[in-house]
Amino acid sequence: MTPRRLLAVLALAAALAAPATAAPPSPAPRGLEALYAAQAEAARHYRESLEALLPFHEAAVERAEARLARARELFEHGAIAAVEVAARQRALDEARAAVEKTRAEIAQAAALATEAEAARELAALPPAAPGQVLAGPTLIRHDGRAAWSLALLPALERFFRERFHRGLPVSARGQTPVHDRLGFDHREALDVAVHPDSPEGRAVMDYLRTRSIPFLAFRAAQSGAATAAHVHIGKPSNHQRGERGSPSAGEINGAF
Repeated sequence: MTPRRLLAVLALAAALAAPATAAPPSPAPRGLEALYAAQAEAARHYRESLEALLPFHEAAVERAEARLARARELFEHGAIAAVEVAARQRALDEARAAVEKTRAEIAQAAALATEAEAARELAALPPAAPGQVLAGPTLIRHDGRAAWSLALLPALERFFRERFHRGLPVSARGQTPVHDRLGFDHREALDVAVHPDSPEGRAVMDYLRTRSIPFLAFRAAQSGAATAAHVHIGKPSNHQRGERGSPSAGEINGAF
């Protein structure tokens, strides 16, 4: 063997023996980062607008309570008919319903902001093997293989009630007006308002994992925003393609 050939063989052997180095994970494209940021910002702005509106709804409840109390007093003295009292009661019920609706939408918007903020972390996680649970700083992912639909909700509700003796704290069931307004496809998905590190959150995740039901559990991405922590059951809430040409589910890698 000639010296030149010997050197070539030695170089090839050294290259084959060298330990393989994994390529660093490529960051999410800037376009996706901008999309995630825009989604989170839209959800935060909507939540802030609802929070500004909430005191007006609460004040309306106080006025309705005072009017109902006055109507009952007048009725006892025979000054008004029972139908007037019933009308005041309906007004109070409507005012209270507006408060509860606003509070529910605040929670839903906060949850969507948390999901959008965690989307880049979600995209960076490797594909999960069947039954595997992947955990990041702000989220836990289980890519279950079982089909999930809202028809399975009653069984989960029974499990939760038997374990904790109270109702399952559902914060978003299927598509909601908030999801419509912010352009998210949440059909057949379910959000449960439990912190993944709480006993309730761990129990829900164990229930889903043992049945291979997909879920994403979110810790609050920002300090002081614990109310946004929740467990999302079902596939990720894909961003809908709108009139402005928002990326499709495949284009954003299943992120929120």
